[in-house]
Amino acid sequence: MTYDVIVIGGGSAGLMASVAASGKGAKVLLLEKGEKLGRKLGISGGGRCNVTNNKDMDELIRHIPGNGKFLYSALHQFGNRDIIRFFENLGIRLKEEDNGRMFPVTDKAKTVVDTLIGQVRKQGVEIMLNAPVGRIIYEAGRVTGVRLVSGQTFKCRCAIVASGGKSVPHTGSTGDGYKWAEEAGHTITELFPTEVPLTSNEPFITSKELQGLSLRDVALSVWNPKGKKLIEHRGDMLFTHFGVSGPIALRCSQFVVKALKQFQVGNIEVSIDLMPDKSADEVYNETLRLAEQETKKTIKNVLKPYLPERLIPLLLERAELAETLTYDNIPKQQWLALAKLIKRFPIRVYGTLSIEDAFVTGGGVNLKEIDPKTMQSKLMDGLYFCGEILDIHGYTGGYNITAAFSTGYAAGKHAAERLA
Repeated sequence: MTYDVIVIGGGSAGLMASVAASGKGAKVLLLEKGEKLGRKLGISGGGRCNVTNNKDMDELIRHIPGNGKFLYSALHQFGNRDIIRFFENLGIRLKEEDNGRMFPVTDKAKTVVDTLIGQVRKQGVEIMLNAPVGRIIYEAGRVTGVRLVSGQTFKCRCAIVASGGKSVPHTGSTGDGYKWAEEAGHTITELFPTEVPLTSNEPFITSKELQGLSLRDVALSVWNPKGKKLIEHRGDMLFTHFGVSGPIALRCSQFVVKALKQFQVGNIEVSIDLMPDKSADEVYNETLRLAEQETKKTIKNVLKPYLPERLIPLLLERAELAETLTYDNIPKQQWLALAKLIKRFPIRVYGTLSIEDAFVTGGGVNLKEIDPKTMQSKLMDGLYFCGEILDIHGYTGGYNITAAFSTGYAAGKHAAERLA
């Protein structure tokens, strides 16, 4: 059997590539190694499917710190506003939530997945499930076909690799496509976990005394060994039995990974600013005023309305302040140390959970070898890449899925137009 375009991988990028290619009149075969399409899409956004983010282009790209600028051309062809129109034209009403995140009003990822798959079928794309690819066939510098693990072979003029990275492997993303890219002469930049919890063996972590404590609207910073702040993110975080998690910890993770490698050290400091809108002097004066208003109360009880209760004993211990002290006996130097700790509470982290535990894979097919407009390989005629297999990664919040849809659309569109 001969096809114009074979798409490998039935996730966000592969489904959109199939829609774009078939919409331009190409005869398309979609190969998915698992038993169902759109598995990762179905668990995105906490099972509600965060289809994109409604921020302006430059702000959108700023939230894709892993080579986001490469996406300018693809986003101009099919950007976040196009994604919104695409789904609304298919009958899916969307709503905007905090920080520009776009969700279906049904709050169910199944709505998006089923509708997208329905459109793929409607446009005449042939779909094969349980069809793991063994190799892409290259002859004389161009793609000529795809061979399944079973030995079954299909001829084609273009192959679009949308097989994902190595994160969330239970959805089928196990890194299969890197081998096919290398066989075409491509280089794979080093893979690493991003959007992943941080690990620490600080005593207060290993003792689990803070496990389950959630902090709201704090700032988390990553520091290099020379004392320079690498990044700061503000939002919510969570203490776990192995370290710290939550949105801002995930966003900081790639900077921890890179700093550990760059400086070849065993651990890196991250710090929590519990009062990001106030200076250390303001914190000092406010807390001292609280103690002054209730001179008979112990400082531990005075601080309860001001700080997370489970964190107070640890902060007082670090500042060398006895919990039973009252206002009349507060040593000013230690109180200043407490204020500084509230502004910069340090945690030594030694890494992250594994790439399989990450939401997103960092690294991938080297972008210098990919045409940013078409997503075609510069090394192999008729070979295209889209989605997470590329060396592109963003923060959670609709940015990675936007990159997947955008690159998938560009790959499908240009593969079909090239044949025409």
